[in-house]
Amino acid sequence: MMILSMDLGKFNTVCCLYDTRNRKYRFETIGTKRSHVDQLLNSCEANLVVMEACGPSGWISDVCRARGLKTIVCSTNDEAWCWKNTKRKTDRDDALKLAKMAIMNALTPVHVPEPEVRQQRMLVKYRKKLDGRINRIKNAIRALFVGQGIEIDTGKRAWCLGRQRIDSFRKPLDECGDLELWQGELDLELTQLDDLTRQMETVEKKLEAYAKKNPHIQRVMTIPGVGRKTAEALVAAIDDPHRFKSSRHLSSYLGMTPKQYQSGETDRSGRISKRGPRMLRSLLLECAWASTRYNAWSKLTFARIHGGSRTRRKKAGIALARKLAVIAWAMMRDETDWDSTKLLPEVPPEEVKLKVKRPEVRPAGELHSNEPKRPSARGSRQTKRRGSPRRSPART
Repeated sequence: MMILSMDLGKFNTVCCLYDTRNRKYRFETIGTKRSHVDQLLNSCEANLVVMEACGPSGWISDVCRARGLKTIVCSTNDEAWCWKNTKRKTDRDDALKLAKMAIMNALTPVHVPEPEVRQQRMLVKYRKKLDGRINRIKNAIRALFVGQGIEIDTGKRAWCLGRQRIDSFRKPLDECGDLELWQGELDLELTQLDDLTRQMETVEKKLEAYAKKNPHIQRVMTIPGVGRKTAEALVAAIDDPHRFKSSRHLSSYLGMTPKQYQSGETDRSGRISKRGPRMLRSLLLECAWASTRYNAWSKLTFARIHGGSRTRRKKAGIALARKLAVIAWAMMRDETDWDSTKLLPEVPPEEVKLKVKRPEVRPAGELHSNEPKRPSARGSRQTKRRGSPRRSPART
């Protein structure tokens, strides 16, 4: 059997052709391009293709599987990839080790989603990038006004009701004098902000159309407190719910299980491993905090975990986020919608107080005034730090 192991790189890829019959091998370096990969597969008679999980592994595995070749995309997070103590580490050594480990069946294959799912994942990540760019531009605009000592609205009001005031200071850079250059910078920043806002609206429309035709996303959205953005990110990460053996397998994939160190009588559990999709973990945690306001089961579960202790509230939030992910996975696997009767115990309704409505937005009024703000009387009081002993006046 001929094994083709590939150590993928951004520009070049080192390939090792290993013959299992006589244990002879040879190396070949190609460019990480479709034409070079097709030429290599045409020239060699490989029965198994092995590569590590990275950026180009998606389309290369698609090319290999389209030819009917058995392909293994292995994980680089396993202990077998810890080559820290080796005296020499080269691309050829990595490619040769890939082939030898494939013979011993010591590689852990990873799930490679379909091209459509990978494109949807990329679009979800791109929306996050656009959101970050918009926030950076808004912060730069606020810094321009702070540098000139001009007050604008705070929060979202600055970009809705207060946008007219911000636009009144903009001026094309070609028409600015020596003391008006900041107005030209403001004009350029606002132009970029408007362009990115239109791009964000286009991305949101595309993702919303995708969510309407995906039954898994609509099913996960039936959980109170789970919105469309969290649902589509979770469904894109899980992809096939039947590939996870249990809820522990899913939790480990999301990086929400604690690290463990066990030796002899020592058995310690540390923080969560944080392996897996980082953006999805942050979305699940935000969703967990929001679900405590609209989901009776989430509120009771959160109260049961932290037990009234203030130091365990963050741990309870992470635990609730993991439980929400597991419930969403079970709903996708069994093709069932949210049913609170299966989770909620018999608790009197007066003990569960939920905030079912959001507070109304304040009406627009006089936001800017030239009068200085009066200092608050609350800030003039001398507060005592909790836990600090009360000192008696010094005696002379």
